[in-house]
Amino acid sequence: MVRIENEVVTELRSKLRGEVLLARDPGFDAARTIWNAMIDRKPALIVRCAGVADVMRSIAFARSHELAVSVRGGGHNIAGSAVCDDGLMIDLSAMRSVRVNADTRRAYVEPGATLADFDHEAQAFGLATPLGINSTTGVAGLTLGGGFGWLTRKYGMSIDNLVSADVITAEGKQVRANARENADLFWAIRGGGGNFGIVTQFEFQLHPVGPEVLSGLIVFPFEHAKALLEKYRAFVGQISEDLNVWVVLRQAPPLPFLPAEVHGKKVVVFPFIYTGDYQEGLRAIEPLRRFGQPYGEHFGAQPYTAWQKAFDPLLTPGARNYWKSHNFSELGDGAIDSVVEYAAKLPSSQCEIFIGLIGGQPNRVPKDAMAYAHRDTKFVLNVHGRWDKAEDDKRCIAWAREFFNASAPYATGGVYVNFLTQDEVDRIPAAYGPNYDRLVQLKSKYDPKNVFRLNQNIKPVA
Repeated sequence: MVRIENEVVTELRSKLRGEVLLARDPGFDAARTIWNAMIDRKPALIVRCAGVADVMRSIAFARSHELAVSVRGGGHNIAGSAVCDDGLMIDLSAMRSVRVNADTRRAYVEPGATLADFDHEAQAFGLATPLGINSTTGVAGLTLGGGFGWLTRKYGMSIDNLVSADVITAEGKQVRANARENADLFWAIRGGGGNFGIVTQFEFQLHPVGPEVLSGLIVFPFEHAKALLEKYRAFVGQISEDLNVWVVLRQAPPLPFLPAEVHGKKVVVFPFIYTGDYQEGLRAIEPLRRFGQPYGEHFGAQPYTAWQKAFDPLLTPGARNYWKSHNFSELGDGAIDSVVEYAAKLPSSQCEIFIGLIGGQPNRVPKDAMAYAHRDTKFVLNVHGRWDKAEDDKRCIAWAREFFNASAPYATGGVYVNFLTQDEVDRIPAAYGPNYDRLVQLKSKYDPKNVFRLNQNIKPVA
């Protein structure tokens, strides 16, 4: 167990605008609690940074005292790498500023900002950029791993819209990374996770979206799942990139537009968004509505910010979560069969399988343009295990792993790094594919001592 003398902590506090928390301090347990309740780690101390200077001093402190470093942005990461045992947790969650320049269509975002923070500011000007689907997700972690969401088909990955970043390196120095300055570092942070430094500001390109969009849900009976997925496969192969349709297989939550007798039944849900003309959107979704006789549907014009929060009630903090994931270039018959088989035996009422459609603009970017290499991916499948009690861990995790193995033969072999759990170290090279060796070289350049190792770690050359 790491012990840090009181006078050392007092000196550190005197150098910060933010606060230092020890285990005995009020707020310590709240600060180390993150979205995934399976993560229960206790840092030696937590620095809640108020600005860039605090980040620089925290890194210097960790290096001088040989402490492991974890970095918290939104605290939503499935692997829980935001929190360490017996090290220094650098908490960026108070750094939440989002500044929008509507004339240049740029957003300047601090690392503690969530998707809700970002959307609140950008949508005041009818602007957005591709980010995730849960408003409590942190912008920083999502982006550094690649980032995708409802707008990805039309506008690309989050990293495809990253213009520049301010990075604090392992030496505690601030550098600017973009296409002209430190271009190799800019290449690495676009998909390479938190391996290369702490980003204290992201600059994003923005696009005209909203403020209202056509969006909603169509819910079908599970007994027709195979036919529904086959129709979905054919449908999304020829739709406009203004339209994005995902698939969720789960037990029906108590949605007000569903009959009470449907609540708790297994269902196939098609959530969708259309970012073009409203009337054209209504025509575009007509074939989807004719897939069969739905249990219910709910769609119309609503604020983009509301759609970004639509799934928040199903992803609240405090539950136990375990994920497994695959990338697919197509949904073959074998993949569909495996999805239907394992969706039929969900181990808890909160478990689900979702298929995210990202084919479109991301596929036009060369695989070596940045660290994220999986430009052949058209569908991302996430096996989302979620439950409340520790005694259900073994059963729910076993289900996720069995489904992962059953669907593996039909996948590309690649994986979205943000969906890797803490026990999937062996899949890190698969997350980067042909770009992995270059990432190792850049890790060796920017972080040769592996200061930033509590992540899906790219190890430097020894």
